[in-house]
Amino acid sequence: MGLYCFGIDVGGTTVKCGLFLTDGTLVEKWEIPTRIENNGSEILPDVAQTIKDKIQERGLTKDNIDGVGIGIPGPVNDKGEVPMAVNLHWGFKAVASELSFLTGLPAKAGNDANIAALGEAWKGAAEGAKNVVLVTLGTGVGGGIIVDGKIVSGHHGAGGEVGHANVNHSEIEACNCGNHGCLEQYASATGIVRVANQILEESQEDSSLRHCRNLSAKAVLDAYKAGDKLAVHTMEKVGDVLGGALAVFSCVVDPETIVVGGGVSKAGQPLIDCITKFYKKYAFPSCKNTPIVCASLGNDAGIYGAARMVIKD
Repeated sequence: MGLYCFGIDVGGTTVKCGLFLTDGTLVEKWEIPTRIENNGSEILPDVAQTIKDKIQERGLTKDNIDGVGIGIPGPVNDKGEVPMAVNLHWGFKAVASELSFLTGLPAKAGNDANIAALGEAWKGAAEGAKNVVLVTLGTGVGGGIIVDGKIVSGHHGAGGEVGHANVNHSEIEACNCGNHGCLEQYASATGIVRVANQILEESQEDSSLRHCRNLSAKAVLDAYKAGDKLAVHTMEKVGDVLGGALAVFSCVVDPETIVVGGGVSKAGQPLIDCITKFYKKYAFPSCKNTPIVCASLGNDAGIYGAARMVIKD
């Protein structure tokens, strides 16, 4: 067993990198650019090179290192293969085997949201929990599911795609995925703005939201915390949809903890309280008291989870 491992989280703009001790201590973190030109052909070689450079800089050997975990923004199967990662301009890529070949180290790959869930379960808001549901509320809605300490990636690598659970069979507008009525259309940052605009159009009531030149989720949440009636109406609708969806996921997974991350989660406890109220309304009796908490690792969740994938228990 080595003393160290690497956790890598590939984003559309930067690749976040972390060197960890195998007890979970983050030794150092850094970033390199994500070079998506030429169909992203340089991304994995760049990752391999920065790992090799760090090994040399630290005076380590490969015998000191358990391996490299890497998170990818796209579905990843249990062989570490990616059928497609649009943001990286990738078609099919055998990520784990290619990175292992380039570094000479064992490598594992996973979906970025799934490994963020693993990170939060390992060293974050759900530390010590073996069964966790993570939902990330950002431009879209992502998620990750951990059962018995392991990522649920599923047959197609689409396990944990909670943002595309159907929550409204009557929705006429299409989601980015092409379906209609996805959770992402209501609970993402863009979804919150969409719901707010619909409510503003349906009501003549005065609201601070009417004076926003470019309405944002933050503006809605700030107004909600200030007691603005239309903002409260908006977040009650969002909370109802999201709390209901989390209640459904709990029936399937029965998590010890539900973690809410992403930029929207910066609204903090008022958002959590709103979600929890509706979750309790819909949840199966045995699951009603499952704690819902804000993620604590922020942008580092991915590198923590990636590292955890390759640590030998």
